Amino acid sequence: MKFQELLIGAIERSEIPLRFEPGAAESVAQPVTEMLRAWITAHLPESAESEFDSGYRAMALRLLEELES
Repeated sequence: MKFQELLIGAIERSEIPLRFEPGAAESVAQPVTEMLRAWITAHLPESAESEFDSGYRAMALRLLEELES
């Protein structure tokens, strides 16, 4: 399951009054997804000089890829 699907599902189960408006869940999910993308990018190591940095970078890139799909 993709992050976006989980997020929209959580929004749809919430008590947000706008959830009944068409496209409301997607409208709420978009800024959250953008914030996560910015947060992950800010913590992305520029290089993978050690095994730890390499693994950390690979995980961050994988998360970013999932946010894009």
